[in-house]
Amino acid sequence: MSVLSAAVPASGGAIRTGALVSYGLLGMPLAFVALPIYVHLPGLYAEAGLSLASIGTLLLIARAWDAFTDPLIGWWSDRRGVRRYAIAAAVPMLITGYAGLLAPPQGPSASLWLLGMLFLVYLGYSLASVNHHALGAELALDPHQRTRLAAAREGFALAGVLLAAILPGMLSSSLSEGLAQLRVVFALGLLAGVMAIWRLQPVARPVSQATGQVFDALRAPAFRSLLRVFAFSGIAAAIPASLVLFFVADVLQAGNYTGLFLGLYFVAGAAGLPFWVWFARRRGKAFAWGAGMLLAVLSFAGAGALGPGDTVSFAIVCLLSGLALGADLALPASMLADLVERERIGAGSCFGWWNFMAKLNLALAAGCALPLLGWLGYVPGAAGQAGHAALAWVYAGVPAFLKLVALGLLWRLARRERES
Repeated sequence: MSVLSAAVPASGGAIRTGALVSYGLLGMPLAFVALPIYVHLPGLYAEAGLSLASIGTLLLIARAWDAFTDPLIGWWSDRRGVRRYAIAAAVPMLITGYAGLLAPPQGPSASLWLLGMLFLVYLGYSLASVNHHALGAELALDPHQRTRLAAAREGFALAGVLLAAILPGMLSSSLSEGLAQLRVVFALGLLAGVMAIWRLQPVARPVSQATGQVFDALRAPAFRSLLRVFAFSGIAAAIPASLVLFFVADVLQAGNYTGLFLGLYFVAGAAGLPFWVWFARRRGKAFAWGAGMLLAVLSFAGAGALGPGDTVSFAIVCLLSGLALGADLALPASMLADLVERERIGAGSCFGWWNFMAKLNLALAAGCALPLLGWLGYVPGAAGQAGHAALAWVYAGVPAFLKLVALGLLWRLARRERES
């Protein structure tokens, strides 16, 4: 008998800590994929001879491919019912593509190499992450246990982000050597995560989508409503993430503290996960997520009032917004898992569209916020009170407004569910 089937009987008992670790562990190496791609790749491929414009274009093409494969992968995995096998199939793609990305060839071939390795990594990542999320919806029958599973996954993912940021420097004084060793850590972590997943046995069988279509999940009104809340809340969170480096450097004039601020943010997010799990059980997931949104709004409002030298105050903002991040990470996915069980929709299809929206949120945040800043007169690194005021408004004011919109949509969704 597997660890999870022993811990979660058909009636929906408590999940043991070992099962939570077995499920969540895969989130750590998967989190390694994002940071090196956006932090290290531009410099690596610029040294290989590519222009920054070419690198940016290739990243955009690959990201578009990545987003549109998620719903297809989710639909396919529902049809086949092969969550763990799909995750295992992603391993060679991820290991090969990740190693290739961090070792670019010199010369004209670097552009094709970058695009090919990005396609491979993104395909493997989507195959693994969509099925990992869907599996979490099928490992427990009790709503609170689904929240614990989602929190475990996101907690390991936050740890993975931090490790991917600090390990290259810890492993070697040379960045290239540190990245080479990071590939080994990634491969070992990925294998360990898949082996841990293999011990788990779903207690809720996947809903057959054999006669369904890719867009079937979007035809469910409850799913569309929850997806709208997730979209507005996600864009609100992605805008500050896109602009934080500019805000710290030009508004706070504290660029040397950027790493500290980001560390506080992610550590607070991970540390707050147990609180949101507890609070959701006491007051309900929608109420707890709404409380997290209000906390984020207060954090944004505080950030908008800061100026040069307000590093301590911004550290407090990072802690509060990081705590709010914990609610965004654990509760929406858990609510979706409950919806999958209640509406009898394919978990893979739902999480495929969910991941698509998460990636679209990032694209919309950068694609809207950066041109808006340019139109308002902000120039990175240039002095100018008007430009800095515009940056503070877009960094803090726009996300606060979008979070309030998301909160209103969430309140309406919760009221409709109470009345039904």
